[in-house]
Amino acid sequence: MDTDLLRAFVTVAECQGFSAAGKVLHRTQSAMSLQIKRLEDQMHQALFERTSRSVLLTAAGERLLPYARHMLKLEDEAKDLLKGETHGEIIRLGTSEEQAATYLPDLLPRFSTQFPHIQLEVQCDISDALVKRFQEGLLDIVLSVRHKPTQSGQLLGWEPMVWVMADHASLEQWQTLPLALNPEGCIFRAHALSALGREETRWELRYVSQSPTGINVPVQNGLAITVKTPRSVPLGCRIITEAEGLPHLGHVEIELHQRPGHTSEAFQALCQSLEGVVAEHESIACLGDRGRS
Repeated sequence: MDTDLLRAFVTVAECQGFSAAGKVLHRTQSAMSLQIKRLEDQMHQALFERTSRSVLLTAAGERLLPYARHMLKLEDEAKDLLKGETHGEIIRLGTSEEQAATYLPDLLPRFSTQFPHIQLEVQCDISDALVKRFQEGLLDIVLSVRHKPTQSGQLLGWEPMVWVMADHASLEQWQTLPLALNPEGCIFRAHALSALGREETRWELRYVSQSPTGINVPVQNGLAITVKTPRSVPLGCRIITEAEGLPHLGHVEIELHQRPGHTSEAFQALCQSLEGVVAEHESIACLGDRGRS
């Protein structure tokens, strides 16, 4: 079986589209369509259901996908074994600034010691933008907060969302709650506004920033409240307790996206390290919050 066709198949399945898959493999959309047609002819079955808005796996495609991934993994492992070294390899990692601040101080020293010749490019942004960049082939690994189901996202765990304000502030000082939140498209913002809407709480959006610093400064100075995970509560701030009357926010899901076709030792080690460091920081709090949901 032609592994080039299998790689095209796996990439289309994980990117959920021919155009995005073509960017990953540096091929045109028509070339990707032709490769999938050739594979479907060999299998004597349709592997994708195509509509004007989506590309979904058929039942036959879902059965083939794990076997295709395994065959590609074996091929790449054989190439890596013969190639011998990973010198000069570049891995592009995307994560949010707050996740980077929490996880990378533990991860990077260990990874650098194990793979001193690997170049690691770290891009920080909100999760939705990072996943889109991954689907366009611009990132190799993304650690993100899940906004919607994707075929490439591997669920790592859950994190509770909490309301946060300055240590010296009090909810009683405001008749209308001042909020400091990320721009539209952020799932923390969506959960916050939805929760306040259900309770008919009076609020106003006073500070908007994509940067954690732009959110943290007004909150630390008692000018607004915000939504965080417990790991990201800034200095001089505290978690607002349930007894203080704000609505429950629930939890978010943390997921890992891995570029298909990258199976070098360094790439796999980085993915495993991300899984491990997330588990170290989040598992107890996440599982506890999940049980309350």
